[in-house]
Amino acid sequence: MIIPADSIDNETLQSLVESFVLREGTDYGEVEISMQEKVDQIIEQLRLGDIVIEYSEEHESVNIIKKP
Repeated sequence: MIIPADSIDNETLQSLVESFVLREGTDYGEVEISMQEKVDQIIEQLRLGDIVIEYSEEHESVNIIKKP
């Protein structure tokens, strides 16, 4: 199930994205960026619709994926 990012409270969205960034690791290429910069990038991609929040009822988990 796709969950619209704008339907999630800002504080909850921030926590969800921080958790995603921590799970994905910190290898950003040649230039290292801060955690907050990466979180901001992910939130912007969510707002643009490039990526979406997916809830799995089967696994009772949330993930951020490329838009199908």
